[in-house]
This record gives sequence, structure tokens and C-alpha cells, in this order.
Amino acid sequence: MAGQIISFVNQKGGVGKTTTAVSVSAALGRVGQGVLLVDLDPQANATSAAGAEEITGPSIYEALMETARPADCVVHLEDEQFDLFPATPELAGAEVELVPAIAREQRLKGVLAPFVDSYDWIFIDCPPSLGVLTVNALTASESVIIPVQCEYLPLEGLTRLMQTLELVRRSLNPELRVLGLVLTMFDRRTRLAQQVVADVISHFPETFDTLIPRAVSLSEAPSHGQSIIRYSPESRAAVAYRRLADELLERVGVPA
Repeated sequence: MAGQIISFVNQKGGVGKTTTAVSVSAALGRVGQGVLLVDLDPQANATSAAGAEEITGPSIYEALMETARPADCVVHLEDEQFDLFPATPELAGAEVELVPAIAREQRLKGVLAPFVDSYDWIFIDCPPSLGVLTVNALTASESVIIPVQCEYLPLEGLTRLMQTLELVRRSLNPELRVLGLVLTMFDRRTRLAQQVVADVISHFPETFDTLIPRAVSLSEAPSHGQSIIRYSPESRAAVAYRRLADELLERVGVPA
């Protein structure tokens, strides 16, 4: 079976998008799944959080600009048990440089095409915006996972994101679907968090059952260049992300 291409997307920053992409990649890698994580954010947070901060070779920027072979850009992360298509700050230039390019929305799809048969999963960590890079990710993907923070009810932002998904579906990628929403930074002690969960589920029944807790360890892990699965494998957060990975496998019909 060809690899699933899934974008982690939310135009709102600070919702746990990168943490979720890295954590799910690590959790699936540890159960024998072949995972390629694509860092498409010029901030390169997924790259550093996975422990690959010093990138000396070509990155996703060079692949998109067609100045390097995609296969030469991939980094194998032995400790994390998944592969990484790293980003560097130069990627910020791609937002401008791709504008005049022919079929600019299809550039990432072409970059990832050689990898589809080599991995079970290709995850794309999108930038917190709905610009050219995110549109590239949505055009290349079969589905999206949307992390949503539990501290407030961001339905207005989600509505805008859904409108963008529908626009991409109509004009660029008719097969694109929402695989699910992931509720992050959940604090069971607050009534607001409980209300957010109830409201999001009522509007979006495809929301995953797993709730990702607010946890200090999730903030600490990236500073050590490690996923939560590696940094604190027995923590509540790591347990939750492993449960989310199992739920993802079940949702797409792969035996856990």
C-alpha cells in the first residue's frame, strides 16, 4: 500500500501542531511504521524538535526550488526511528519565489512523489498560515489532521480553515479530506476546557477521542531535541500520543 500523505495544519500558531506531528511520527516509528516527516515551516521547529538542528546538507527549500534531489535532503533519525525532510530559515523565501512559478501549488506534490512507495506515512508540518507553502501541502495531501487548543473555542478560525480546505478541494485536490481534529493542551481541571471539547466535538464529529493533556514535559522535550516519546516515554503526554497514533492506525484501517 502506498504511503498516506497527511498534513498537520492550523493557521493559528501555538496550538500544538508541530508537537503533534513530531510525537505521532515518533510513536508510529516505534511500532515499526515507516514515517517521513516533512518540515514545511520556515521556523523549522519540527526539525529542531526532532534533534536535527544542525542541517549541513540540502533541505526542503532546495528540493522545492529544484536545486537538489529530494532523496539527498532526507535525514534518518536513528534515535527517533523516523526520517525527516528538514527545513531551514531559507524556506521563508519560497513563499515569494514560488509565486511566479508554473504550477506552483503542485511543487511539493512532485517533490514527495518518489517517496510514496517507500513509507507508510508522509506527514507534513505546515506553517501557521494559509499561504503558498500550506496550499502546496494541501495539494499534495490525501487528508489533514487539525490540532485545536483547548483553552478557547476557535470556531471562527476553524471555519476559515475549512473554507480554505474546500477551496483547495474544488480547484486543486478533489480527494482532500479532514481525517480528524486533535484536541491539545487539555486541562481537565477547568470548566472551559471541558466546554471546548464538547463544542468542538458537536461541530466536528470526526474529532479524535484522544485528548492531549497540557504537560510541562511537552514544553521541555523540544529544548532537548527530542520527541516526547523519547524524552519522557512514561509521561501522560507520551501515553496520550501513543494512544492517538493507535487511533490513527485504526481510523485508516491499519492494524495497530
